[in-house]
Amino acid sequence: MSSFADQLLVLVLLINILILGTHRARVAIRAIALQGVVLGMMPLLIHPVQGHILLITLFVVLAKGVCIPWLLFGALSKIEFSEDLPPFLGYAGNVIAGAVATVMAFAFAARLPLAPHHQELLTVPAALATILAGFIALASRRKAINQVIGYLMLENGIFIFGLLLTEAMPLMVEAGALLDLIAGIFVMGIIINQIGREFSSIDTSRMTALREEE
Repeated sequence: MSSFADQLLVLVLLINILILGTHRARVAIRAIALQGVVLGMMPLLIHPVQGHILLITLFVVLAKGVCIPWLLFGALSKIEFSEDLPPFLGYAGNVIAGAVATVMAFAFAARLPLAPHHQELLTVPAALATILAGFIALASRRKAINQVIGYLMLENGIFIFGLLLTEAMPLMVEAGALLDLIAGIFVMGIIINQIGREFSSIDTSRMTALREEE
């Protein structure tokens, strides 16, 4: 892996912290779009340029960097959304949790029995850190739109793991993973729309107020 690819993975880690710490949904959507574009370009830097690598790059950049953010901005424009509801851990708490998760990811990756040519790469710790950051975003955020972004971070972490296998992995496997992601986004879009209709808000903590009518 080139040093430029390592620098891009560092950028991915910084984007994780930005998403966890920002209170503006539009900033988070732009950040997850940038992260998607960066990850989409990674196969070209890691593996020899081949036809299926180019197709994966094009598909990932369009899906993660253009289509999915466009859907999120569209959903955001159609619902009532306030930026003043902090996550359960607070913004500073989210950043601290993300930093701790990143350190733990590097420590855990150093103990894994990886292949010799993978031991010096940032790919595995970056993947683990991004997955953990996605879990933090999913668990700590109150707004459904922010939880969708956490789900995207989680999928991006899984995608980083797949970078180690891109050269040998058939295109249909990558396409299947992205189709699962897009299906999940549509499901979350339906949930956001339904919450907005019922509660005039997308604060998922209000779901605890639901009770059976007697």
